[in-house]
Amino acid sequence: MTNSTPSAAGLLHPYQRGGLALPNRIVMAPMTRFRADERGVPLPIVADYYAQRASAGLIVTEGIWPSRRGQSGWRMPGLEDDEHVRGWRVVTEAVHAAGGRIFAQLMHAGRNSHPLSRIDGQLPLGPSAVPVPGPVHTRLGKRAPVTPGVMTTEDIRQAVADHVTAARNAVRAGFDGVELHGANSYLIHQFLADNTNLRTDAYGGSTANRVRFPLEVVRAVAEAIGASRTALRLSPGNPQFGMVEADPAPVYRALVAALDELDLAYLHVTDNDRYPALADLRPRWHGTLIANVGENGDPTSRQAGERVLASGRADLVSYGRLFIANPDLPRRFAVGAPLAEIDPAHLYTHGARGYTDYPALPAAGLAASTTDPADAAVAGVAAGSA
Repeated sequence: MTNSTPSAAGLLHPYQRGGLALPNRIVMAPMTRFRADERGVPLPIVADYYAQRASAGLIVTEGIWPSRRGQSGWRMPGLEDDEHVRGWRVVTEAVHAAGGRIFAQLMHAGRNSHPLSRIDGQLPLGPSAVPVPGPVHTRLGKRAPVTPGVMTTEDIRQAVADHVTAARNAVRAGFDGVELHGANSYLIHQFLADNTNLRTDAYGGSTANRVRFPLEVVRAVAEAIGASRTALRLSPGNPQFGMVEADPAPVYRALVAALDELDLAYLHVTDNDRYPALADLRPRWHGTLIANVGENGDPTSRQAGERVLASGRADLVSYGRLFIANPDLPRRFAVGAPLAEIDPAHLYTHGARGYTDYPALPAAGLAASTTDPADAAVAGVAAGSA
């Protein structure tokens, strides 16, 4: 039996399966915002930012490096030590107090880094010695990319162990679970892709070898914190940052078939025109599936999200950019309110401007303009929990 049959439930209807009990099917997607200090500890305003968005069915944080060996960018957050745990605990407590649910996304950079972007100042490592194309951002501005070192078998084992440690730290910090970042050109994706994995050992070449590292990470984390608190994000065929996957289907079919046996919290999949991953992989996945259909395109509208659910290709839909300027996005969808625009000049700065200063709808703006009683009921619940 598969979960690929259409559902009558829309974005504003509750969802429950396994350890997930969500008031709606709108997920806040992970988005890098650079609001950590130089040690990778989230700034106090990070708690405000995520608590403001707690009416999402589920929040997935920005990418968090599991260890300084996997740090991608300067002033991006980590989950390596007790100081990070204390910083993130403030965030999870704020989200839970506002009625929300939050997963930490663990994001190992692999080749996607530069010595000037890292606390340890070391050369990044990847599956193969293939640099990122084009200039990269560092703490001193844009620089030419560096050629990463090649991960040894011991480096690979260390990366698995770093994910496990960070996952345990996430639980200690109060997160409801972790999402492993296997998408958008980061380390797990680098092992899956054609041009970033040129290895000839047990971690490269054949499909079985390409999926070995992703499966080792997922299984190790699931064993450490429980499968019901472990999830994975994938972006099959995504060309961001120079990634090449000529024929994604065989690799991702094999990976999803193996993952399907683990009973994870969810699988988070981005779709694209060249390889319709949702349509191809949904029949092979029997658990909760989150769809992201706005990657590399226009922000996902409410209508686009509803179409995905109605088609049966997913159970939940993730929204990224709309959540930045609309902290109460589910309420706005429910009442048909206008959507605010992002302040692009302060998207990647380090203060509250363009981060926590986007206002929510006033209470008077919650008069339901929808004819769907379920939508109106959800609007009322959201208003009471905002």
